[in-house]
Amino acid sequence: MKVLSVASEAVPLVKTGGLADVVGALPAALAGHGVEMTTLLPGYPSVLKAIGRARSVHAWDLLLGVPARLLSGKIDGYPLLVLDAPALYARDGAPYADVAGQDWGDNWQRFSALGRAAADIAGGAMVARGKPRRFDLVHAHDWQAAMAPAYLHFAPFGGEAGRVPSIVTIHNMAFQGWFGAEVFPRLGLPREAWSIDGVEYHGGLGMLKAGLACADAVTTVSPTYAREIRSAAFGMGLEGLIVARGRAVSGILNGIDTGLWDPSRDPTLAAPYEAKKLERRTANKRALEAEFGLEIDEGPLFIVVTRLTWQKGMDVLLEVLDHLVGLGGRLALLGSGDSAIEQALHQAAARHPGRIAVRIGYDEALSHRMQGGGDAILVPSRFEPCGLTQLYGLAYGCVPVVARTGGLADTVIDANPAALAAGVATGVQFDGIHYDAFAAALTRTVDLYNRAEQWRTIQKNAMKCDFSWKASGQAYADLYRALTA
Repeated sequence: MKVLSVASEAVPLVKTGGLADVVGALPAALAGHGVEMTTLLPGYPSVLKAIGRARSVHAWDLLLGVPARLLSGKIDGYPLLVLDAPALYARDGAPYADVAGQDWGDNWQRFSALGRAAADIAGGAMVARGKPRRFDLVHAHDWQAAMAPAYLHFAPFGGEAGRVPSIVTIHNMAFQGWFGAEVFPRLGLPREAWSIDGVEYHGGLGMLKAGLACADAVTTVSPTYAREIRSAAFGMGLEGLIVARGRAVSGILNGIDTGLWDPSRDPTLAAPYEAKKLERRTANKRALEAEFGLEIDEGPLFIVVTRLTWQKGMDVLLEVLDHLVGLGGRLALLGSGDSAIEQALHQAAARHPGRIAVRIGYDEALSHRMQGGGDAILVPSRFEPCGLTQLYGLAYGCVPVVARTGGLADTVIDANPAALAAGVATGVQFDGIHYDAFAAALTRTVDLYNRAEQWRTIQKNAMKCDFSWKASGQAYADLYRALTA
């Protein structure tokens, strides 16, 4: 089976968050299930530089008003297609914003063009040896790729004969890609697409909404999140559509790259280790303390690796920091985001020198060292479609302390009395993103940490968890085959 995966980012070529990790991992995850996955990415400068002198395999005189061509390459050894449209992607800055952090004003065009290209490619626009190269299915990720199902539905390449089934995966319902109605005439879609069953949403273009309405199936990145988005609290205004899609909506838990995230052979660590040699983690803890300028003691070292936003519960983290230090804990934090939160974190570090340390930005290697040296990772998200940092924490024996929501609820077994008695606990969960709940979870975590034998059991349980892509890859492959049967 040939599947075209469409996304705005994928490791190792371009990354702003967990979406890239998932998209980059899928080709390998599906290869063992009889699926050949080709990834389609925008031709950002970093992507073009990474693929070097790639072969052009198709060209558009005008793709949503701009010339474009399609380049063929590889991503970690798997097929890659890059949409090279300089007018849309040849810019300094991040994939979605300029160097000042302002969203590009033409993001509707940049990512609608990606969707149009995907629909053309899937329908046979590329020709090799005189024959159209077709795909059996299109898998679109988040709002940036969600116009692909709309084009496949309303304007398939080659007409009805070119229709190809599609899936949209929601990695975060909060980001929907809404733009004013004035852009619709420039999309190249028929008039009937401007409807409640098409791309129209609250009087404008809703790109994620279009994909959710037009795709043959909708997935989220955890089963709990698939249930949560049926409610107003998590559906972000689209809960009615999700409910209406019924059984077409399902949740498939993300996996992680267990080759990349393996503490027994992680070259970034001061001392690689495995579950049978947890004592070796101490060298990583000492190294992390030194790197962050933290006091050295035997108390728990908490870590946070995240975007500094309201969604991630960072405002409540700020409220509990004094309590964390009062319990004898220390904190090493890596992240960036809301400037007010960044400033408040620096103030907390100044208030507690040697106990709290903050690094603003993102550093992949440092995130590995933090998982290998931290005792527990804090993930107090208000909503979390899946979450990857808690999975990395489990793999590294860095015990997750998480809010009971979305993928966090699906992946961490709370260290309640029953789970402790059964010997299956892998972390700490808490309900409600507010001071009392989070502070109580920290107190419970420190109590567990001070019972050394019990803490080691939790770490070993965590490291035994299998969050590879094996089961999730099978689930995607089964869904693909059901849609193409």
